[in-house]
Amino acid sequence: MFVVTGGAGFIGSNIVAALDDKRAGAVVVCDRLGDGDKWRNIAKRELADFVAPDDLMGFLDANSDAVEAVFHMGAVSSTTEADADLIVAANFKLSLALWSWCAAHGVRLVYASSAATYGDGGQGFDDDPSPAALSRLRPLNPYGWSKHLFDRRVARLAADGAAAPPQWVGLKFFNVYGPNEYHKDAMKSVVAQIHPLAAAGKAAKLFKSHHPDYADGGQMRDFVWVEDCVDIMLWFLDNPDVSGLFNCGSGEARSFADLAQAVYHALGKEPLIEYRPTPEALRPRYQYFTEAAMDRLFAAGYPGDRLTALEDGVTQYVQGYLSGPDPYR
Repeated sequence: MFVVTGGAGFIGSNIVAALDDKRAGAVVVCDRLGDGDKWRNIAKRELADFVAPDDLMGFLDANSDAVEAVFHMGAVSSTTEADADLIVAANFKLSLALWSWCAAHGVRLVYASSAATYGDGGQGFDDDPSPAALSRLRPLNPYGWSKHLFDRRVARLAADGAAAPPQWVGLKFFNVYGPNEYHKDAMKSVVAQIHPLAAAGKAAKLFKSHHPDYADGGQMRDFVWVEDCVDIMLWFLDNPDVSGLFNCGSGEARSFADLAQAVYHALGKEPLIEYRPTPEALRPRYQYFTEAAMDRLFAAGYPGDRLTALEDGVTQYVQGYLSGPDPYR
């Protein structure tokens, strides 16, 4: 049995889909659906159970002999959420409880960290898991800090030789794009936000640059196709001897202009891009460059040639989902 927290969310529902497609075992989703269309992310999938977050620990206790692995993707993931108490409860306290439970019951744990832990990137994007290296990072918002807080706790437990799950993997997700992100509204990837404009023959709207080293639209991010993230998680499932904290990105920074052009080209259209000023409130903490260092993951054995180029990933997303009759995986 595999338990996926946040299993109706973006990355969570994609790992649910992959486990279902593989017939890897019974799949249980832990999440909240609300009154929107989030349920559609898992509507095609065969589930053994659906568990509310408040009932998760009781469910795990009752099924401890059957659970093989927990994929902990659930979180308060908005980078603009201001309620730090809510974020700590969801992103740190629950993660600690799952770590302890998995350690006590010999269950493997894969959890979602974030590139937001790197802050403005002043310390680089090297996934050095040592307590000393992690202590130098300065996240810019409560979400990034909460993920960093748990990474640091795990690093300390590992350094001290404390009880741990038989396999544990933390993944620092960079800018992920792909199907089943539609419920995220303003937090959707730029691909999903640009697509309806491009499909209608209108101009994409990107931020102007307010940095002398970057042209308008030249701000760079590590954009990663969600199926690559899933492939990495499944690789860890097949390699239970590998544990640690790893970046999960493409390993190649690309510009927002590149991304926008890829959307138009996937639609067979000429790119149309307009630039607007970055909101004043965002400018002091706006990131102009992110790029995942992937060396540690490759050194652990993951084949780097399996990662998808930006244009190929965007084309798959646009033609296979966003422009199709059913955008859900």
